[in-house]
Amino acid sequence: MGIEELSVRNSRVVSDRWADSVAVRSRAPERHITVHKRLILAFSTSILMLLVVTAIAVTLAVNFEKCGENVATPPTGSNRTRNRNDDPRGGDVQPWRRSRLPTALWPRHYDLQLSIYMNNFTFSGELNIELECVNATKFIVLHADRLRVDKVAVYSNAKKPGAMRIHRHFSYPQKQVYIIALHREMKPLRTYKIQLSFQAQIQNRLLGFFRTSYMLHGERRYAAVTQFSPTHARKAFPCFDEPVYKATFRVTLTHDAFYRSVSNMPVELSSLDRDGWLTNRFFRTPRMSTYYVSWAVCDFSYRETMTHDGVMSGFGDYALHISKSLLNFYQDYFRVTYPLPKLDLLAVPKLQYAAMENWGLSVFVEQKILLDPEIVSSSYKMDLTMVVVHEICHQWLGDLVTPVWWDEVWIKEGFAHYFEFVASDFLFPGWKMKQRFLTDVLHEVLLLDGIAASYPVSQELLRVADIHRVFDWISYKKNYLVRHQYGNTARDDLWNSFSQAVRREGRDINIKEVMDGWTLQMGYPVVTISRNQSLENSISFSQEHFLYDMDAKIHQFSDKSLQWQIPLNLAVGNISHISSVSLIWISNKTETQRVGRIGEETWLLGNINQTGYFRVNYDLHNWRLLIQQLMINPTIISVENRAGLLDDVFSLARAGYLPQNLPMQIICYLSKEDDFLPWHAASRALYQLDKLLDRTEDYSLFSNYVLQQVELKYHKLDWPRVKAGDSFKQATYHADELQREVIILACSFGNKHCHRQAMSLVSEWLSTDKNSNLSPTLCRIPPSLRDVVYCTGVSLMDEDVWEFMWKKFQSSSAISEKKDLLEALTCSDNTFLLHRLLNTSLNSELLPDQELIDVLIHVARNPHALFSRALEVVQANVKWQQIYQESFFQWLSKSSCV
Repeated sequence: MGIEELSVRNSRVVSDRWADSVAVRSRAPERHITVHKRLILAFSTSILMLLVVTAIAVTLAVNFEKCGENVATPPTGSNRTRNRNDDPRGGDVQPWRRSRLPTALWPRHYDLQLSIYMNNFTFSGELNIELECVNATKFIVLHADRLRVDKVAVYSNAKKPGAMRIHRHFSYPQKQVYIIALHREMKPLRTYKIQLSFQAQIQNRLLGFFRTSYMLHGERRYAAVTQFSPTHARKAFPCFDEPVYKATFRVTLTHDAFYRSVSNMPVELSSLDRDGWLTNRFFRTPRMSTYYVSWAVCDFSYRETMTHDGVMSGFGDYALHISKSLLNFYQDYFRVTYPLPKLDLLAVPKLQYAAMENWGLSVFVEQKILLDPEIVSSSYKMDLTMVVVHEICHQWLGDLVTPVWWDEVWIKEGFAHYFEFVASDFLFPGWKMKQRFLTDVLHEVLLLDGIAASYPVSQELLRVADIHRVFDWISYKKNYLVRHQYGNTARDDLWNSFSQAVRREGRDINIKEVMDGWTLQMGYPVVTISRNQSLENSISFSQEHFLYDMDAKIHQFSDKSLQWQIPLNLAVGNISHISSVSLIWISNKTETQRVGRIGEETWLLGNINQTGYFRVNYDLHNWRLLIQQLMINPTIISVENRAGLLDDVFSLARAGYLPQNLPMQIICYLSKEDDFLPWHAASRALYQLDKLLDRTEDYSLFSNYVLQQVELKYHKLDWPRVKAGDSFKQATYHADELQREVIILACSFGNKHCHRQAMSLVSEWLSTDKNSNLSPTLCRIPPSLRDVVYCTGVSLMDEDVWEFMWKKFQSSSAISEKKDLLEALTCSDNTFLLHRLLNTSLNSELLPDQELIDVLIHVARNPHALFSRALEVVQANVKWQQIYQESFFQWLSKSSCV
């Protein structure tokens, strides 16, 4: 079902800050959307990807009503976890010392009333929790961190209701819990109520209930916002702060009427007292985990319009526009209606993460949601789109169905990150986002997961510090709903759903057995394909754990026999055609399979379209045949496999599986490559190699060789052309991205024409700005190349350019423009200016926290920064230089592409 009508509330704060909120108000049969201001494994093969899509769609198609039957019942089976040391009778002498909460009590409903004092950044709360007792216990253990609890009472809802005698109540900060010890046991199958009064500060650490600020016409303004994921709801109110303890929530906020407040649900009742204090009581939520509860108190404005009247212009309208389309897309895809009456997107000046998918109130740092259409580049627009796509996906995968514990966080994050590409492809088919998934996600994770310090996707987590550690690239990017909606799920639930879907297709595959090897083991395999010389038309396959560091493999993993069940798609081809694809399951360390007729000039190609989460290596003869194919007719091989071959060959050479000259031979074909994806894969690999070789004696041999391969395509594509005063004509997205990729490569490796062109554009901007204060939009700097031009200008021109960029950064109100300018300032080769930027960033409030982190990262990457070498030359890089550098340069000194 779709959303019939869209209402946009979008209004201007005096400061030109936009409150963009998407709110879908209950009004039968219409829904409204309001916008407030302001991270592979499950898809490792094409077959498994098909299973994912099929299983989700089939599972979600089950009757939506079936889940409501047990709303107040504690989870059972795989949806419920128990502490290993819990006494099922509730007789643990000191349960508060455990790493997990005891499972004797389960919350059903929270009634939370907060009074918020923005003048001194404090708040007080009154909390009522309805509980169900599962196992007899005398102890109530709640999470509470940095809260001062004033009053506690416990009531029984038995036949003789009344207050229960409390022996004592106290905090245990080591485990962030608060304990209520009773005189007599709470009985199973009975319900109880806890009443607590508490006080706390509104934090300044961007966690829990925190404050954030911004400047408005020289005046500092404040907002108070929540960030509860993963373990910070306990900083705002006492609660069962683990994902499995789902309950309903009713939130009431009282604050100065100068501010407005929002929460997960719409306002049910609002009242204003004589002292100018506003009280907003919000509707009761569905069952949800504590870390998705959210509220905000702010003075952001908004404005409203209806979609059938057209979307009004403004910084937040882009996010608003795509949000409506995304809600429709996900409802149709999952076959589950968005279950809340509204969805708000709140943009705030500072946030711990780029965004947080609170149910009905997603919070974004403003750089990730506010967009100026006149200045923004296509790459910035794509980045913003994917953030919004990711967070709205979580409204189903995360909020509605939640992992039972943090060791399964990859289930929700892996799916949401995959849908960044699926849903973005739905919104903008011309972007070809399903292809971008390979270079932007798969290749990136293969790089990270190939180091010795990697770990399994699913792992045991007990301490709070361990929980925070799983929110990384492997969890987000290395990666059933109706049965578990409003509940929790674990990986076995996912595999069981897939297996059932496969059986309905007439196949009997134990998905759990296959997938456990991928989720419970660290890293991934490299499959080596070679001709079997003793058997005609036969191929030998072998698998081993891929690691960049061979020493680590020998010394740290020699006793670990890691093995995977690998579905390998294999094709056979030659100069003129490629055969149909055959599927081969590799379950052993080595196997031999017969395939079709194999001639001397026939090449083999594995992992078709890069749908498998592994690398593929070949014998040298086959590699040379593949390179020959690319040089003569590259399009016989799919664009996905061309990008995959480039990524594999560089990584295999770096790890010592292949000669170091092979990657340099394969890039000779790039002048014939007209697709963005292989260029993107090649440039990523070349930049990594550039870091290894930078400042070495023969570096110029490497850079000149790369330029030889780039220059032909660079001069063919050239720069975007436009006359002064005219606007740029937008090319197709991939043509624009290909041109940008080649220009960046040319400028980065020292192409003189590229340098002159960039400096000319900067000089023109400087000269015209002296008289008219022009923005780069009104000059001739293409939006898609603005960051390249700025960085090149700062790097090669004098100090006046740096000062000009710094002034523009301070005066610009466009978020994307400020981002490009700030990154450009870190490109200087002037150590004094870099130190000045760092000192200014660290000792002033000119930069939000997110931008300060960007400054540190980009300065660290600058080879002229004093500390960059220590950051870049890690142990693995030193080993690469020791082992391979000499032979690599020897090859380069006498080689060229013919």
